[in-house]
Amino acid sequence: MIIAARIHPNSKKSEVVKDESGKLDVYVVEPAINNKANLACIKVLSKFLKIKKSQLILIKGEKSKEKVFSTL
Repeated sequence: MIIAARIHPNSKKSEVVKDESGKLDVYVVEPAINNKANLACIKVLSKFLKIKKSQLILIKGEKSKEKVFSTL
């Protein structure tokens, strides 16, 4: 499954919000420095999707707010 998400680093709390178009907005507390926000995003998304963190792979957008993930 392919998942498109927009990441919001430095948020007050970590959460996933689905907008009216079906795209996911992922809010994470960690800053976008040294891959911290990407790792936090994987953690929050895996909890939201109820899958293991190892099953979620970032395939596009490592240095962008717009990210694409794949599940195994």
